[in-house]
Amino acid sequence: MKQSLLFRATASNYAPSLPSLYDAWDLGIANSLIWRCPTKFLRQHFRTHVTLNHLDVGVGSGYFLDKCLLEQKRRLALIDTDNTTLEAAATRIERFKPEVYQADVLSPLNLPCKKFDSISINYLFHNLSGAIKEKAVLMDHLKEYLHDGGTIFGSTILSHGVCHSFAAQKLMAFYNQNGRFSNTRDYRNGLREELESRFTNVKIEVKGSVALFSARNGER
Repeated sequence: MKQSLLFRATASNYAPSLPSLYDAWDLGIANSLIWRCPTKFLRQHFRTHVTLNHLDVGVGSGYFLDKCLLEQKRRLALIDTDNTTLEAAATRIERFKPEVYQADVLSPLNLPCKKFDSISINYLFHNLSGAIKEKAVLMDHLKEYLHDGGTIFGSTILSHGVCHSFAAQKLMAFYNQNGRFSNTRDYRNGLREELESRFTNVKIEVKGSVALFSARNGER
């Protein structure tokens, strides 16, 4: 890993200990059959907005970085609260020589790095404690590292403002009960309001239980 910076981790972000199992269950079975947003739509959304100067936040298994990025010269950085997750994701995409930062994005950041042209936050909001308004503070902290005209984008599983299947309702309730999810107060309108209060050109597309979003940091 190129760099490492230690921060106090307070966010309850889900860090998969078995990346292959996470890819198979969460991105395979659950996305298609329960959340009704097949991962191909998330891959397409990622490819549409990612740039050659990119920061990925809440890296999960590193799936999207591994599957969606072409073999070309690029700057790539990772942020997560969990060092084990960071190590696994960085190893998976070591061909890109990523910068690696262990940090809690719910707290102010002090990263020793230049700004990025794109920032992704996939499947992160629904894992963080609090209402969407409280979680959205992470966008204030990340905005400081996004160039003017740059894009922030991602996806999240919402509780309100989307159409849930019976299976989705049951699994979401179970995940919220055992602490893996914390999205009972996550509204589609709330997500839009938080994005529009900070960015321009806000777009939200809903597929099943999932909201895919993107926004621009001001105008060039």
